[in-house]
Amino acid sequence: MFAKRIAVTLVTLAALSPALAQRLEGPGADVPAAGNEIFDRLAPARRTPVYEEPDYWVWGSSVVRDDEGLYHLYVSRFPKTLPFHPGWMVASEIVHAVSEHLTGPYRFSEVALPARGAEYWDGRSTHNPRILRHDGKYFLIYMGSTHPFVDPTYDELTLESPWCLVARSNKRIGLAVSDTPYGPWQRFDEPLMTTRPGTFYSFLASNPSPVVEEDGSVTMLFKGRSHLRDGEYSSMALGIAHAPSIYGPYTVGNGGQPIFQVKGQGEAEDPFLWRDERGYHIVFKDHVAKYTGERGGGVLAHSEDGTHWRVDDRPQAYSLTVRWDDGSSGRQGQLERPFIYFEQGVPRCIFFATMDGPGGFENATRSWNMAIPLR
Repeated sequence: MFAKRIAVTLVTLAALSPALAQRLEGPGADVPAAGNEIFDRLAPARRTPVYEEPDYWVWGSSVVRDDEGLYHLYVSRFPKTLPFHPGWMVASEIVHAVSEHLTGPYRFSEVALPARGAEYWDGRSTHNPRILRHDGKYFLIYMGSTHPFVDPTYDELTLESPWCLVARSNKRIGLAVSDTPYGPWQRFDEPLMTTRPGTFYSFLASNPSPVVEEDGSVTMLFKGRSHLRDGEYSSMALGIAHAPSIYGPYTVGNGGQPIFQVKGQGEAEDPFLWRDERGYHIVFKDHVAKYTGERGGGVLAHSEDGTHWRVDDRPQAYSLTVRWDDGSSGRQGQLERPFIYFEQGVPRCIFFATMDGPGGFENATRSWNMAIPLR
């Protein structure tokens, strides 16, 4: 679905009924529309989860449609016998689920990318899937990691534990390929993109968001952290990479520098990248509330070349305060990993990973994937 440039002009719907529009959180919360071309298209969110499993934490997802009209969701899950954070670093797997309806609910089909042993670069964790369909094949681009230890217990796994320290530093970006959405998936012994000394991604590379261009080349945003001193690592930065095909090799653009500098633009995370006749666009998580005034809110930005970015004049693309299709509203504990589904060039739905609680991964009792239809 990304093989051709997306030909769509997003229209601002400032006249949406206040009863139906999403609302902003924080200052200006009584304003029903943000004046933002994503925010103003947000219909009430589906109360029924797109995907949820009672014994697992589930997180970010990506969706593709097959020739028979079925929708295929690829989503991360990891057992609730581990804390959410950092359980995903050491025990996540990407699973496949199916639905006749875009917004679900989706039925579990099989594990697409299971654990395959500590000797593999992605042997202990596969996470943050992005599914692409191109030239008759299905491509999963994802984050993988490994560690050499026996499985931890709930109490053993902390942010300071060896499991977390090693698994975090081993985060890389990889590729799996299949002829069908059901697999089997061909995985590779080397990552698609790895770290490089002396760069902003010398410590880790993760959170890939690719676009296949008209000529088959790929433009991909990713998240990096750099080594500092005494085992410390930097804050998050976003970079851009290019490859002649989806198989690589990938070269980091912008002179090897991030496109969103931590000191200049603040920490940005979870980018979703797309392209239309106007250029490139991203929505990303405003990790430190620099643009929206809401920590964890969504930001919209634009670029003609993918390297030089301008944050939208009305930057807020979504809020953690969600209006549901049953008429209720509430603030989510987390709202991350935005994924916009396009069909025939038209944006139809935005998917999120979300959880309950007052905020903070440690305060959640459940997590699921949710959908907000786009008008």
